[in-house]
Amino acid sequence: MTKASDPASRAADSRGYVQVTGSLSRRMIVIAACWIMLLLAGGGFALDRVLTGAITRNFDDQLDYILTSLIVSAEIDTSGQVTFSRQLSDQRFLEPYSGLYWQVSGEGFDPFPSRSLWDRRLPGNPAKIGNDLRVYDAKPFPDQKLRIVERDLTLPGSNTVWRFQVAEARDLLDQQINALRKTLVRSFALLGLGLIVMAALQTWYGLLPLRAVRDAISKLRAGQAARVEGSMPAEVAPLVEELNALVEHNDRQAEEARRHAGNLAHALKTPLTVIMNASAAGQADLADTVIREARTMRRQVDHHLARARAVGRRGSAHSRAEVWTSVEAVERAVARLYPNVRIDVDGQKDLIARIERQDLDEILGNLVENAAKYGGGSVFVTVRADAGFVELLVEDDGRGIPAADRQRIFDRGVRLDSGKPGTGLGLAIVRDVAEIYEGTASLEESEDLGGLLVRLRLPAA
Repeated sequence: MTKASDPASRAADSRGYVQVTGSLSRRMIVIAACWIMLLLAGGGFALDRVLTGAITRNFDDQLDYILTSLIVSAEIDTSGQVTFSRQLSDQRFLEPYSGLYWQVSGEGFDPFPSRSLWDRRLPGNPAKIGNDLRVYDAKPFPDQKLRIVERDLTLPGSNTVWRFQVAEARDLLDQQINALRKTLVRSFALLGLGLIVMAALQTWYGLLPLRAVRDAISKLRAGQAARVEGSMPAEVAPLVEELNALVEHNDRQAEEARRHAGNLAHALKTPLTVIMNASAAGQADLADTVIREARTMRRQVDHHLARARAVGRRGSAHSRAEVWTSVEAVERAVARLYPNVRIDVDGQKDLIARIERQDLDEILGNLVENAAKYGGGSVFVTVRADAGFVELLVEDDGRGIPAADRQRIFDRGVRLDSGKPGTGLGLAIVRDVAEIYEGTASLEESEDLGGLLVRLRLPAA
């Protein structure tokens, strides 16, 4: 099977550079299941110890009660042997090998057993002698494991230390413990299964908004929606907001690309028309015309390539330009082109804008050159700070622009004065570059000079 026909390979190709590292739901469920099992195992072990201990203590207390009853009824007869003033009421002490036994033994005397022991005897433990109650397990008989309680004491009228023992087979105790453990295992297994199912449902329901986002993105890619819509949980809402912002950013980029293509097409159309007309008319200076117009087209191409680079630099944290330095450089260049125009500059000299230096020079050059070209001979440039922005005001003493045309003049190719050379791209370029860096450009009337005032606002660095 080739790679192209492999379903896994096709899925990987469709994902592009995204590498799938596993299911997020499965991770969450596995982590929850492991933690639940760990807690249940610890809790079950602790509960088993507590309940097993309680059952065992209850079993031992019953044996201790019988032992106490045996000691209370014990007496010494005339031969120095232990006798009982009354017999214990439990019938099992009379049945051979019934599983419940007692025995009294003393040094120098034969052991005095219950009838249930028949020909057997309980083991002694010479290493442990004392008045304290002792409880232990033993297996003196092949068919029975016993739980034994014993106490050593001296009876009135006797100097012998007598050992009183009561024993019972552990079968009943072990059955109770086993039944308890089976109940615990089944209960905790059912509880663990229920908790894992709950964790799975919680994971599925908790990740449901992400599936909704995925479906919305699919619709977005298919062109069925313009953005991700709908109510989202507080944890997912920031992701959706950022996604919508990214979509809007891409839309702006696409619109800018279309605008740039239109600007370039408009800029190249006129030189191409001139070349075609000159060629069709068979003009003698066709070569000079082609060279001149080709230079014009080259300038336009270089300009729009620079615009594309400015778009790529948008939002860069390293974009910084000293505004005053750029203003002085532009003022010197324009002053050489228009020696009869007076250009004055005033304002704050320490401001830094978040824009590339070459882009700032370009838009300032367009504004100051337009003011010098279309003004009456005076241009005034003001630099100042305003609420997180660097504001540049370029004023002239020309005829100005009527309020009805101030928005239209920003469109590419629009020229209100066709008597002077130009491409009609100056103000359109200013607005485009300013918006790339999240700034603005607007036209007003100059109160001091009476002509046009261009207000350029750029984010301060």
